[in-house]
Amino acid sequence: MIFKKIIFSPVFLFFAQAVIAQGVASVKASVDKNRILIGEPLLLTIEIYSSPGSAKELLSLDSIDHFEFLEKPKIDTTGGENGLNTRGVYKITSFDSGHWVIPAFVLSPGIKTDTIPVDVVFSEFDPNQPYHDIKDILEVKPQKKNDWWYMAAGGLLLLLLLVYLLMRKKPRPVQTPGPPVNPYEEAKKQLAQLQSEKPPVKQYYSRLTDIFRLYVFRKKNILSLQKTTDDLVIQLRSLDLGKEQFDKLSQSLRLADFVKFAKYIPSDQDNQVVFDSIRQSIEEIERLS
Repeated sequence: MIFKKIIFSPVFLFFAQAVIAQGVASVKASVDKNRILIGEPLLLTIEIYSSPGSAKELLSLDSIDHFEFLEKPKIDTTGGENGLNTRGVYKITSFDSGHWVIPAFVLSPGIKTDTIPVDVVFSEFDPNQPYHDIKDILEVKPQKKNDWWYMAAGGLLLLLLLVYLLMRKKPRPVQTPGPPVNPYEEAKKQLAQLQSEKPPVKQYYSRLTDIFRLYVFRKKNILSLQKTTDDLVIQLRSLDLGKEQFDKLSQSLRLADFVKFAKYIPSDQDNQVVFDSIRQSIEEIERLS
């Protein structure tokens, strides 16, 4: 901040007279250097020693020709019964090159500071140094970014993700168990369906014996599906069917084998007899269970 130039203000005169009236022993001014570059800060220090009971204010210094104040002064007062020492430090500078003199600060006849010479110069120039001409501004070409490895890394990542998704085993769907099958009801349902469809004779006898085999497997846990008819008949003896019912069932199973494997052509009566024998055997086994 540059402060206004006021050489000697009324405030300064008032305090100067107050100091004189009450007795001033000495006043001194000094600078930290006598040669500065243009715009370089310079510290000006003014010290006033006064006798006891003198005014405690320092002279008001607002401006100096060819110099500018950079900030407010720092005032420090010390002393006691033997006297008072007031010290002010002013930070100033100059933007005018040349040899200048800080004038004496006069408080009263015979009480003033010495003048202070200050040289304000430009930065020193050595003519013996080689001369470098000003060069044109060189245009800097922006470097091309090598982004290919970013693309390669991204492509590899996508490839690995695709392989992972393809090779990942899909979770098997959880099969919820359905309601338990009633072997008897299922066998009756299949018999009624077979009788209503009336398929070709070989298919008719094959499905009829399969219905019976599946029923005894589910109901009595007899391994009947892979057994021959003779082996199945032997296992059926353990069911305690009546002799007459057991004989009818055995004959019906063997007749079905003749139709399926020996190309025997049964009559309509044979078809009904075998059907009734299978149905009645299932009902009897269910009753005995």
